[in-house]
Parts: sequence; C-alpha cells; structure tokens
Amino acid sequence: MLAGCATTSLSPAPVEQRTVEEQVRAPAAEETRGLQVYALRNPAVVELRDSAAEAEARGDLDRAALLLERALRIESRDPELLQDMAEIRLAQGNWSQAESYARRSFDTGPRVGEICQRNWRTIALAMEREARFDEASEARQRLNNCQVEPPPRF
Repeated sequence: MLAGCATTSLSPAPVEQRTVEEQVRAPAAEETRGLQVYALRNPAVVELRDSAAEAEARGDLDRAALLLERALRIESRDPELLQDMAEIRLAQGNWSQAESYARRSFDTGPRVGEICQRNWRTIALAMEREARFDEASEARQRLNNCQVEPPPRF
C-alpha cells in the first residue's frame, strides 16, 4: 500500500519517445554559432551517405546501417560517417555500439562544433539507456567544450 506513495525517479525520457533527430541532431544544429570544421568528401561516400539518410527517413534502419558500413569501408576514419552510424545504432537500441561509434567519431573528429555536440549527445543518451546516469551527466557537461568561437577577423 505504501508503494503507491513512493516518489518516482526522474530518469531521462527513453530514446523511443523522442527521435534521434529531436535529441541529437536538431539541438546540435541550433547551436552552430561557433567554429565549424568539415572534411573534404569522396563522391562515392557522399552518395552512400545520402542513400543511407533516405533509408533512415523511410524507417529502414538496417538498410541505412548497411550503406553506412559500405561508406566506412571507403573512409573508415570519417567522423561524420561514424557519428551517422552511432545515431543509427542509437535508433536501433544498440546502446553500446552507439556509444562506441560516437566515441570513435569524437576521437577522429574536430572536437568542436555540431559534430562534437552530436557525439556527446549520443554518448549521453546511450549511457542513460544503460542506466549509467552519472557518466551521462559528465558527457552532457562536455557539450560546453564543443562551443568554440571563431577568432575575430580584422
């Protein structure tokens, strides 16, 4: 009877309730006021990445993952491809792989700007899903390091 009076824990909303777009991509895109770094693109990788995005939009996450794996065979250290794969794994509910891909993306990426924010948001969400709330909180704090203002121009 007393169990009904117990307070509920304030755990984060599950990934299923809000899409990866709402939790990872959109917030990072909104905070793009600082320095941004983008890599040069191989045309084959661009085509595979675009096809993966189309497959994801249709809800075919397995196809999107397959296309990204092909792109990663061409550019295995591309931080945007690694982050795209992390987000697909997050949407599929594969938390450990999502975190792993996001960390690899951060390690090979620019460590500033939108991609950096997407990395840490993905890592935090994956940790939250695994009930690693303290680590997730630390990951969310690292988001602040992603905002670097460009040097003034004269």
